[in-house]
Amino acid sequence: MEIITSRGNPLIARIRRLERDRAFRRESGLVLCEGVKLWEEALRWGAAVDTVLFTEERRPARIPEGVRAVQVPAALMESISPVKTPQGLLFLARRPEAKPPERLEGRRYLLLDGVQDPGNVGTIWRTADAFGADGLLLTGECADPWHWKTVRASMGAAFRLPVWEVEAAALGALLERSALPLYGTALREDTVDVRTFAGGAAVVALGSEGRGLSAEVLALCRQTWRIPMRPRCESLNVGVAAAVVLWELGRAAEDFAQRGE
Repeated sequence: MEIITSRGNPLIARIRRLERDRAFRRESGLVLCEGVKLWEEALRWGAAVDTVLFTEERRPARIPEGVRAVQVPAALMESISPVKTPQGLLFLARRPEAKPPERLEGRRYLLLDGVQDPGNVGTIWRTADAFGADGLLLTGECADPWHWKTVRASMGAAFRLPVWEVEAAALGALLERSALPLYGTALREDTVDVRTFAGGAAVVALGSEGRGLSAEVLALCRQTWRIPMRPRCESLNVGVAAAVVLWELGRAAEDFAQRGE
């Protein structure tokens, strides 16, 4: 175990940069994670942990072999923790490959198009994991899936459910190779109630609340869906909309299986 007390230590400087610099996170292949709960989830699901930092009071009971273990004073932890009330433990983990595989083998995916809030992306990630999605695709100007806020909001789903970033121009070819139809939550002439979905494989695209789906993504959609709500309500938070869509996909999948299709 190492003990670091200097704020000028290279590791401390790296952590500060990982917090604020998306390009550096990508270049280094590391993600900053904060808190005991995430640490436990990372160990439980076999995340590739690189380094763990902790105060004397928060020294983990188990540190996997090969993980760099560093004890720091509480004051130093407060200076580098990205949260207002640090839990006394943070760690660096290796981020998985951001490029999607040549072919998606699952049957249910969510595509987020330009969802810029890390908390929303993390919440949707967590919800997708809970409701049985096979993965999450990000396109457009989405929040970094490996921003500490995104990972924290995922509540461990970041270590269980894959997420990939894909350019809109490459999306159509990926879906075609994977034999997956794309549906979008948007309004156009072919829009139907989401509850009419009969089941089967599907990728469902959700856009930001302000902009909706981009023209590029919308053009790839086989059909568009609406979530029924009171006329006086214009929209739902994208995280809530994702939960409704995922619930309907799950219900439709059960009906689909019972029909033996």
